[in-house]
Amino acid sequence: MVRESFGEWKGSNRLQKTEKKKDSRLWYLGSAMTFILLKGKSLLALLKFGKLGGAIFSMAISVGAYALIYPWQFAIGIVLLLLIHEMGHVIAAKQKGLPVSAPLFIPFLGAMIAMKKHPQDAKTEAYIALGGPVLGTLGAIGVFTAAYYMDSPLLYSLAYVGFFLNLINLLPIHPLDGGRIATAVSRWLWLVGLIGGLGIIIYLRSIIFFIIWALFAYDLYKKYVKGRKNDVIESVTATFVVPVEHLYAQGHVIPGPEHKRELPFMTYSELGDQRQYVKTEWVSMDFRGKISMPQQGIIKRVQVTGLEHQHLPEGYHVKVNCKLEYTRYENDKYYEVPLSSRIKFGVSYALLAGLLLGMMFMVHSVGNM
Repeated sequence: MVRESFGEWKGSNRLQKTEKKKDSRLWYLGSAMTFILLKGKSLLALLKFGKLGGAIFSMAISVGAYALIYPWQFAIGIVLLLLIHEMGHVIAAKQKGLPVSAPLFIPFLGAMIAMKKHPQDAKTEAYIALGGPVLGTLGAIGVFTAAYYMDSPLLYSLAYVGFFLNLINLLPIHPLDGGRIATAVSRWLWLVGLIGGLGIIIYLRSIIFFIIWALFAYDLYKKYVKGRKNDVIESVTATFVVPVEHLYAQGHVIPGPEHKRELPFMTYSELGDQRQYVKTEWVSMDFRGKISMPQQGIIKRVQVTGLEHQHLPEGYHVKVNCKLEYTRYENDKYYEVPLSSRIKFGVSYALLAGLLLGMMFMVHSVGNM
């Protein structure tokens, strides 16, 4: 999954007329976000009107949210720049034959696409990650060109934010684009992101980016510090509702709520999406279930942690609560990238970052003339 985050923008004071209006807009924003949280299920139902329904609906929500703080023209521009960035990922994924979802926009967090099939190597992952900031940078350059010929302060502001968002996404921190590109250059760049990225985030005073950094730091700790000492046991929970009316009628004893036991299992991966699944069964309860793994892992055990008896209109059922324990499987071959490709990605990464820094400086210089 590729994700953008909306940082603080230095030029926002120019676009806010008075502090009083700002406070009022923030109040409306809080009310809108509360409404979304309370009506989440109803809003999700609206996302089912076609493949692009979620993208269109989430774009409209994002525009409305940004418009509560910034002028509506600026709000539309921000969302369109995010769309261009995401389409860079989509195009790159299509070129590699990997299906992805339509972009989903999250107000003040950015946008994301979901990978329906995961890359098989770091080279492919980096290529898809690089597609976003490349196309996003071209989009921001287009806005800057329009701003120059139209002498538009609004477009200058949009161009600056566009360059900034693409630059900040190049920080070598997972799950930002830079963190994914680093997989094909050198994983030592993650250490650079861990140390240098924190300094940049503190300078920006961005809570959102600090949370991303903290999760990244914890993930590195689990993988390379704690995980080196001993296998870290992680778990996945799953719940299955099993009809047992026929068993009850036949006189079978149905275990009580506190019943616990380990279940036999088998694991496999499907060629279509490379996702790992675990099949388990409880023969005496006539139950078979399938659990989807969040990542590749070595399965330790599948355990029933409790039962809930339910008398439903369609008959007697039991809700089986399961816990799957596993350790992550790290395929080192995933990071085996030819030296020539490492050099190409490294040079592209550095040139793109330099270009974005230069364009931000140019916007600042030209826009203040």
